[in-house]
Amino acid sequence: MPASEVPDWDGYAAGWSAAHGGYDLRTASPLVRGWMHMAYGIGATLVRRGVRDPNAVTAAGLLLSVAVPAVVAAGRPWAFAGAALVLLSAVADTVDGVLAVVAGRASRLGQVYDSAADRVAEACWLVAFVLLGGPVWLAVGCGAVMWLHEYVRARATVAGMTDLGTVTVAERPTRVLLAVFGLLAVAVTPHAVTIVLAVTAALTAAGLIQLIAAVRKALA
Repeated sequence: MPASEVPDWDGYAAGWSAAHGGYDLRTASPLVRGWMHMAYGIGATLVRRGVRDPNAVTAAGLLLSVAVPAVVAAGRPWAFAGAALVLLSAVADTVDGVLAVVAGRASRLGQVYDSAADRVAEACWLVAFVLLGGPVWLAVGCGAVMWLHEYVRARATVAGMTDLGTVTVAERPTRVLLAVFGLLAVAVTPHAVTIVLAVTAALTAAGLIQLIAAVRKALA
């Protein structure tokens, strides 16, 4: 694709907004804008070099996440590598959305693939914490609340909610940060694993409550 056909940042942000309930990236926090600018730069470069299939990038990100528990199973020091894999998978998960918009390859089926890959990836990260000594019941609880968070938003959209409802404290970027810094903490001290899962459970529960309140307001 010629460079002239690749939309600039504003064009990408407008396309992303149309696919995500009208949320404008240009009004997001500096951290979110910085992350999305980075992903936009990578995605635009890939498109210019002929890489246009967002599903291929989604699959690559999923494979990176599946590798996380396999790597940390080798021992606690490998949690550093696990954290790096989570970060790389998160980059891929963002770049696939950039390709979908920039290359004009967005599709409803691709959105399903992306959402399913996200849920599997998060399950893999939680398995990694269990392998590092975290309580199984706490990890399962975290996974259940994460899944319910996304399920409630999806069902609310089907029921007629036309936007995101609200940006909660437990959105995907928060989960990525919890996994990355959690694995780094566990690599330093094994006692951190239960604390990390407890903090994850608390934030995801708070996010779910936020979302339910927003959905009730939007659909009442």
